[in-house]
Amino acid sequence: MGTSTIACVVRATCSAIWLSLKSSVLPQPTRQQWLDIAQGFLERAQFPNCIGALDGKHIRVKKPLNSGSQYYKYKQFFSVVLLALADTNYRFIIVDIGSYGSTADARIFRASRMGRWLQSEQLDVPQPASLPGSTGPPAPYVVVGDEGFALSSHLMRPFPRRGLDGKRRNFNYRLSRARRFVECAFGIFSNKWRVFQSAIQLAPQNVNVVIKACVVLHNYIRTYEATPDEDAQVYNPPSGGEAVLLGRTGYAGLRVRELFAGYFISPIGSIPFHQ
Repeated sequence: MGTSTIACVVRATCSAIWLSLKSSVLPQPTRQQWLDIAQGFLERAQFPNCIGALDGKHIRVKKPLNSGSQYYKYKQFFSVVLLALADTNYRFIIVDIGSYGSTADARIFRASRMGRWLQSEQLDVPQPASLPGSTGPPAPYVVVGDEGFALSSHLMRPFPRRGLDGKRRNFNYRLSRARRFVECAFGIFSNKWRVFQSAIQLAPQNVNVVIKACVVLHNYIRTYEATPDEDAQVYNPPSGGEAVLLGRTGYAGLRVRELFAGYFISPIGSIPFHQ
């Protein structure tokens, strides 16, 4: 078969896989499913009121024709971005596929439907709830990300590394425990589908179709065939007032982060801290 015929077959097959599986293995979560995800983060990462770990993965591609530097990543290769929210079974909850590799994760998230839906409260996320055992103000349900994302009342990122005191260092440790689930999910994803271990020799629109197919196949395997830690090891040690969603988004995000940080050093919220 000729190259163009093979490309058509790949595109048609991957599109059929995406359309067949998306509704069953990548649906938009219901409120109860968000609560189940949050329970997973509480049990496996000891991070309450967390509904997902967020990160972006650069998928290497050959340089698209006439693309200039749009797909060029600072790490010296061309890529498109898979932005994903993952749960504690290393499944993808929501994905955004195909942004230029030169675009920062925060900008991709802000422009994505995922980001817009989260900020405008269109994802049926549960209402703020008190942290386990706490009598303090209700805390919103949040996603966790790294320093590349902007802090908001719905998205927690680490404290800046300079001048960390014990409370803030402990918060960063707890956040990193929750955030590593998306990193492990990407690792499992790349190891399972070896096409992602070198530059994909397809046009960007066809690369996006391949990524979509692999995302739903990944979720299918994680849902029906894999045990929670079959492919990844995540460290897992023993284990009333007004809501804080007031003021401007940035200020509200600072207040929410301080609420979690205070809880994590309290007798009811603390766990053994490993330097």
